[in-house]
Amino acid sequence: MAKTLDLITIGRSSVDLYGDQIGGRLEDMGSFSKYIGGSPTNIACGTARLGLKSAVITAVGDEHMGRFILEQLAREGVDTRGVKVDPDRLTALVLLGIRDDARFPLIFYRADCADMGLTEADIDEDFVASARAVLATGTHLSHPRTAAAVLKALELAKKHGARTALDIDYRPNLWGVAGHGEGESRFVESAAVTAKLRATLRLFDLIVGTEEEFHIAGGSTNTLEALRAVRAVSDATLVCKRGARGASAFVGAIPGSLDDGQTGPGFPIEVFNVLGAGDGFFSGLLRGWLTGEDWPTSLKLANACGAFAVSRHGCTPAYPSLTELDFFLGRGVLRPDLRNDQPLEQIHWATNRSREHGGDFSTMRVFAFDHRMQLEEMAGASPEKIGAFKQLCLAAALRVADGRPGYGILCDNRLGRAALHAASGSGLWIGRPCEWPGSRPLELEPELGADCGGLGEWAREDVVKVLVFCHTDDDAATRSRQEATVRRLWEASRRNRLEFLLEIIPSKVAPVDDMTTATLIRQFYAAGIFPDWWKLEPMTSRAAWANAIAAIEENDAHTRGIVVLGLDAPEAELGLSFATAAGFPLVKGFAVGRTIFGSVARDWMTGAIADDAAVAEMARRYARLCGLWDEARASATEAVA
Repeated sequence: MAKTLDLITIGRSSVDLYGDQIGGRLEDMGSFSKYIGGSPTNIACGTARLGLKSAVITAVGDEHMGRFILEQLAREGVDTRGVKVDPDRLTALVLLGIRDDARFPLIFYRADCADMGLTEADIDEDFVASARAVLATGTHLSHPRTAAAVLKALELAKKHGARTALDIDYRPNLWGVAGHGEGESRFVESAAVTAKLRATLRLFDLIVGTEEEFHIAGGSTNTLEALRAVRAVSDATLVCKRGARGASAFVGAIPGSLDDGQTGPGFPIEVFNVLGAGDGFFSGLLRGWLTGEDWPTSLKLANACGAFAVSRHGCTPAYPSLTELDFFLGRGVLRPDLRNDQPLEQIHWATNRSREHGGDFSTMRVFAFDHRMQLEEMAGASPEKIGAFKQLCLAAALRVADGRPGYGILCDNRLGRAALHAASGSGLWIGRPCEWPGSRPLELEPELGADCGGLGEWAREDVVKVLVFCHTDDDAATRSRQEATVRRLWEASRRNRLEFLLEIIPSKVAPVDDMTTATLIRQFYAAGIFPDWWKLEPMTSRAAWANAIAAIEENDAHTRGIVVLGLDAPEAELGLSFATAAGFPLVKGFAVGRTIFGSVARDWMTGAIADDAAVAEMARRYARLCGLWDEARASATEAVA
């Protein structure tokens, strides 16, 4: 069978609830961030981020947390065919905290959890046969039922010529030799655990563990003696993780010192969070092992990935993309707290954000009905009627999208709350405005709060959008004030892991030329603001578009892209601007509003048309604009070809 996968991991999956308050007791945590977790799940994601084709065999409950894991795995690019949905068991949960640089309290909620319900029947031979390597983790050897599943997967891997690896991953309380409150414990001697592990070691080509984990596998608290005991029953390459001293790989006989093993360069990193660092390390090691690197190179990759994990909050979210890893290895360490290294964090965010904010938005056809002032000024309008009308706008957007990717909306919360909330989970891209309508200098919606703390209540899929009326002729005070407001909002967006769209409209301030927008873009980057999306005026000059795009690309090679705004332009005029913009790949589409809803809203507010007619007409106009954009892009593509 063709090897379509690089790696299958098997074992634990969980929802990790990480305490947000650093330095406090787990008892005192007031809020938690939610991530996926469990060693094999982390490693599957970590290797996928590094470009491997990875899959995981595990199980989740048939409930919200199980669906979260499945959806997040898909966003991470992990094959989920081996994930069993168990109707009888709940998804595992883990509560974790960061007390200081040496204490990391955690509680496992795993009593008869879904992944411990794996059986031999859940192991599909064809699926295992499709992988170049299979990795098991120690926890699932702790119970006869799950151990049988793991052993079957390993035997099938051997049968079909796959490599095998073991992450010893010793958690004493998951083996029943420590209490529930001792989740942080990494070592308790147990002859029974040693015997179970020892019986499986012959099945592996690669075995990885800390010194304490080799102590339990080898049955000795002397690391060299433990390694020799493992070597007596296994020909595997043994990789011993040694914390700040890096790691050593042993291919043959165990030498007289751990320092005599093969090593890779380490990285002087501040210890912020050790939880999940071993899984990051193993991800980098597998990247090297499965791409044919030697052990020093593989260990260098492993040490670097472990360094990322040690310096950040969470497990899987901390792991690097391949682009990020290459940048780090090429540039080196500038500061030991990597999470505060702004150039590195920008690459981390930009190359991993699609794994948190899924969906295919390589084409952006956005119906913008986030307007407030324009609707409030219409005859017959009231907050209640505006809210009801925005629900009709959403209905039109959903009708045109029809479940397909590449469609979206812009909708506000103050007047459009019902539509905004109804759109969540629909598959639409959702942008949400923050500016006080018409303000110059820029003011933000009061509901955000002076510190933009209101973003903490936003749905994770919402994109922060802010419109700035600005111009290159602005005086220094106006420019400084507006940039400071945008920077404050952008920083709060990142803090809440929300994408950010910056819309700039200079033509409403003063006349523009082919360099105006490009100069403004450079000014915002110089102010330390890195939008995920740009929303720009419909420029008809190719030179103006080329200048703007050059300004973006020289500052951010990983931007999501640009959408063209409408400014209530007639459809024919928009069609002309689309024809110019579509010739630039960085322009992903449009975000147009009043051209679609303007006259419909005026008629609906006065009762001239009913709901169904309003939805039908807006859907017709929206679909027509989508067609114009698609035609413009197709023509531009043909011209290049």
